[in-house]
Formats: sequence, C-alpha cells, structure tokens
Amino acid sequence: MLSPLDVFRDNALAGHVALVTGGGTGICRGIAAAYARLGAEVCIVSRKQDVLDASAKELSAETGREILAVAADVRNPDAIAAAIKATVDRFGKLDTLVNGAAGNFLAPAAALSPNGFRTVIDIDLNGTFFAARAAFEHLQKSRDALILNISATLHYHGTPLQVHASAAKAGIDAVTKNLAVEWGQFGIRVCGIAPGPIAETEGMKRLAPGDMSTKMAASIPAGRFGAIDEIAAAAVFLRSPAAAYVTGHVLVVDGGQCIATPPLGMSF
Repeated sequence: MLSPLDVFRDNALAGHVALVTGGGTGICRGIAAAYARLGAEVCIVSRKQDVLDASAKELSAETGREILAVAADVRNPDAIAAAIKATVDRFGKLDTLVNGAAGNFLAPAAALSPNGFRTVIDIDLNGTFFAARAAFEHLQKSRDALILNISATLHYHGTPLQVHASAAKAGIDAVTKNLAVEWGQFGIRVCGIAPGPIAETEGMKRLAPGDMSTKMAASIPAGRFGAIDEIAAAAVFLRSPAAAYVTGHVLVVDGGQCIATPPLGMSF
C-alpha cells in the first residue's frame, strides 16, 4: 500500500534545513522523518535528551541521514534559542521551523488547577512564539522560509475537558495569522496544520482510551482516525514550491470531524 509521502519526488526537500520541536515522538517525529526522507537536514528538539537520542538513531536508520538531536524546553526562550543556534552552527542555515511541542491531559474546567492551565499555555502557545521569535533572524536570511505551527480542531467547537488545550491552540492559530502578515515581507511564510484524531499517538491513547476511540472513529465522516503519514504529507506540501503562495492558512486534516454533527445520543 502506498504511503501518502510516496507522491513526492525523491530529494524534494534537498538543500532545506528544518528544526522540529516535539520531534522525538508522535506526529512531529513523523514530520521530521518525512523531511529527512525527502532530503532535508533535520534537527529534532524536545525536553529529554535520551528520548531524542533514541529517536534520532531510529530516524537516521530509516532515512539514511544524520538527525541532530538537541534537548530544550520551549518554555525557556534561551533554551530554544540555543537549540536553533546549534542547528545553524551544524547545517549553516535554517529554512523551516515546525512548532509541534505540546502538552495535554483531560480535565474538567471546574477541577483544572491554575498551574495545569498555565502549563499547557506555556508549552503550546508561549513555546510556539518563543521558537518563532528566536528563529526569525535566521529564517529571514533564507528568503524561502516557513514556520509551520501544529494546532488542533478543539477550539472550532466546544470540547469538554479541553479548555486549556483549546485556548492554547486557538492562540496558536492567531499567532499563525499575525506572523504571516508581519513577516511575509521578509520571505517567511507562516502556516498551520490542525490535525484531527490521529492513530498511534500518545495523545489519542490518553484522550480516547479503549471503547471511546471506536465511538469517536465512527463519528468521523471518513470513518477512521488519520495516520501520522497523512499529517507529514501535509507538512511536506506546505514546505514545497506548490504552496509558495500559501501563508496565514491553517490546513485542517481531520477526515471531516470538525464539521460533522455528532450522532444523537453521543455523550462525552
């Protein structure tokens, strides 16, 4: 069976340098793998060096390319700036920043602590801006730069138990649109991807355990969860020349979930 990534020509991203936050696991690991497979130089960033080292080794074996692994907490502006500098020092430039570092958990709003709310905002929203701001001076030198912010569809409707993540992702979409307007003059496109439920990710294991995942999949017009490679293919498209006139847009990849009315009787 063909992968969604098979439609792209070999070495389609040769000459590009990308840094992917959250790149050690899940969707962002898939994006890092796709970029490397298609010829880009890639740095993956997350908090835990041991997780990054293991992922970098696996990705190198899968793609045949060196993967730089730099531990940094995106909540710390100095740390993410250092990771970006390490990438530029190693590869000579930076063309693409993928902001995918995220935190989430299920919590009723009435029981959500201020610290819990703040933590998700700090990782998802503040981390996205801190990384973009730290990358700006390097990206403007590229003249063919992309910031790709990974969002979600939670805030397109009311989502129980997700007020913290919904607020963070709504903020990320706003950052995407505002930076696209401000930084277009510097040759920097800013786009987003809003994934729906994606199979084989830690997020879905936590947010839709057991029978809940089956019920959720049945409510999606496409009739299934998405695949990591489908999000990675969207990330490749947005990085490609085919999307050279696309900026400020958040591409929803969710099988139609966010526009569908839940079946009567569905409870949360």
